[in-house]
Amino acid sequence: MEANSNSAMALCTLSWSRYEEQVISEAAAASDISKECPNLPGIWNEEQVEAWKPVVKGVHDKGGPDDQVYEKPTPLPLKSLALSRISGSQPVTLSKLFPMIYIGFDGIEINASSGEFMNDQVNDRTDEYEGSVEDRCHLALEIVQAVANEIGADKVGIKLSTFDGKKDSNSEALATYMANALSKLGVLYLHVMEPREAANKSLVPIRKAFDGTLIASGGYGKSDGDKLIDLNYADLISFGCMFLANPDLPKRFEVNAPLNKHNRSTFYTNDPVIGYTDYPSLQVAS
Repeated sequence: MEANSNSAMALCTLSWSRYEEQVISEAAAASDISKECPNLPGIWNEEQVEAWKPVVKGVHDKGGPDDQVYEKPTPLPLKSLALSRISGSQPVTLSKLFPMIYIGFDGIEINASSGEFMNDQVNDRTDEYEGSVEDRCHLALEIVQAVANEIGADKVGIKLSTFDGKKDSNSEALATYMANALSKLGVLYLHVMEPREAANKSLVPIRKAFDGTLIASGGYGKSDGDKLIDLNYADLISFGCMFLANPDLPKRFEVNAPLNKHNRSTFYTNDPVIGYTDYPSLQVAS
């Protein structure tokens, strides 16, 4: 992650180097029914909580049947979730997040980058969660507020992608409203996934509306990431594929070393080594 030292002090302890290593984990499901696809990490039972502990410690050291109701696969069209299911699911979901803090995570990033409730092209509800941008953002902000109340807003970040995929009819208005609302809640950072075709322009209204640390993500490399920071469009740049293929990415950036090329065919597989921990480090490569 690349840092703007003028405004990111709350997020990172900055060194003399411009490039830092701050790790945001893959989205961890808070219940078995909230997984987006198979083989995703979770944190809804004690076994998973215990499994996360050495991961958290490692990062810090280095700079059966149950009573849940499952949604079965079906060829039938999706239906809007009943209000009782929305309110009833929140305490279960939130209660699973807090072990992350208690076992040593520095904070929680709420993944709202696939926010169907917020998108007016997807949200066809007929209740208080549908209609105006305020109503469509209501659920996301409720969740952010609930998590912030429990662990403190200074330990909460949120990830948004209002310009990507099936776009809202007014993506800029949606992004700006969320940025303003999140500023009022006092969250630590806003992590924005951008469209690759017009990334810089999409950041401008968000930058103006959000008072916290702004993280930009969207296929950046070193040079365009540097430019974005220098133009003050963002405070931090996050790297996914590039970091996966280069476990020592900050060091490589610092010394202008060549980069490993990621192998996209290994993405989303469940092999614990291939495509995840088998890329050579700079020391091995040299």
